[in-house]
Amino acid sequence: QVQLVESGGGLVQPGGSLRLSCEASGSIVGISAMAWYRQAPGKQRELVAAITSGGYARYADSVKGRFTIDRDNPKNTVYLQMNSLKSEDTAVYYCNILGDNSRSWGQGTQVTVSS
Repeated sequence: QVQLVESGGGLVQPGGSLRLSCEASGSIVGISAMAWYRQAPGKQRELVAAITSGGYARYADSVKGRFTIDRDNPKNTVYLQMNSLKSEDTAVYYCNILGDNSRSWGQGTQVTVSS
């Protein structure tokens, strides 16, 4: 089992940027697709972005054009670059294997967008 640890969150003003990191305890080269999710208070967890082993990325409509997902297999790390942040982006962000319901969720990293 690969453990995943999120980091890079924090407090940022609207229009600002953050880069989140998801570090794996082992190789992610054999994982078909990795994903970032987020959960705002009182809301369901939602898929934000996903990337396949071949580097194909897809995004939720709400973040398209603002967020970029990337994976660095030698570093066993998946990134989420977030630009032009809005207050609506405030949430706890999690990384995980796409669609794998057998896995638990980590602590995530808090992103707060506020003036």
